[in-house]
Amino acid sequence: MKAIRILMVVLAVLLCLGSCSPKEESSEVSKSKISKAPEVTQEVAAQPRVLVKTTLGEFQVELRPDLTPVTVENFFKYVDEGFYSGKVFHRVIDGFMIQGGGFDAQMNQAKVHAPIVNEAPKGLKNLTGTIAMARTGDINSATAQFFINVKDNHFLDHVPGNARSYGYAAFGKVVQGMDVVTRISRVETGSSGFFKDVPRTPVLIESISRVVDAEN
Repeated sequence: MKAIRILMVVLAVLLCLGSCSPKEESSEVSKSKISKAPEVTQEVAAQPRVLVKTTLGEFQVELRPDLTPVTVENFFKYVDEGFYSGKVFHRVIDGFMIQGGGFDAQMNQAKVHAPIVNEAPKGLKNLTGTIAMARTGDINSATAQFFINVKDNHFLDHVPGNARSYGYAAFGKVVQGMDVVTRISRVETGSSGFFKDVPRTPVLIESISRVVDAEN
């Protein structure tokens, strides 16, 4: 009887050891499944870019059609037509912004397409490095001219319910070459006819073209 009891104890211990092994294996399988499970991410779709080549260097601008589709489509229309080649930054104010895209070096104004709706309520804030549409006192008068902020210009942002502060539609941001934009903003300026803050040595826009790979 004593021998039988000893045998039963040994069998019980073996069963217990056997039952522990599957749990550890199950744990390893579980870990494996967790490591292979797809991660949940909030990736932002790549935004289109343009390369701006000037006589003082080049820079890249990332546009935001997800926020301002009409403005970006309008801008690309001029880009694809080669409209900006040969235009200048005709209004430059250090510590404020650089404006261009409407005049050649002789200050002749180019013919443009119809004006577009002002998307300032949906656009970016007018922070340092953002590109925005220039316009007249008419809220919906933007065509081809644009400006790049060289400082945070909050007073250019849209203020809901205030027609006088409807704002200027910022539709992208400089992501490479901001030093070039800063260099342009610091050139010597003067008057040219009725125009003020005109670079004494023209800053020519040689071309603006789409960047094929927005990740570069």
